[in-house]
Amino acid sequence: MPRLKTTISVDEANLASACELLGVSSRSEAVDIALQRLVRSETLLHDLRGYLGTPPTADEIALSELGVEFDLGDDHVDYDALYGDR
Repeated sequence: MPRLKTTISVDEANLASACELLGVSSRSEAVDIALQRLVRSETLLHDLRGYLGTPPTADEIALSELGVEFDLGDDHVDYDALYGDR
């Protein structure tokens, strides 16, 4: 993954606490981990808002209640002969 060298201002105590909690000595690594977790958390919240914000329509509910026919089209395969009783 490409790296970007940048200058940022952060609270020194927060950064030290983050490094300690994460068990890393590199400040860059602590910031990377924090950003990864932020992105993952915000993405999850975004997805949840999408699911919770728009209730399913009557058609979507009806579609979810349809029976599903499971047919692999493999009636010609003798699975007992191939695999026996496992």
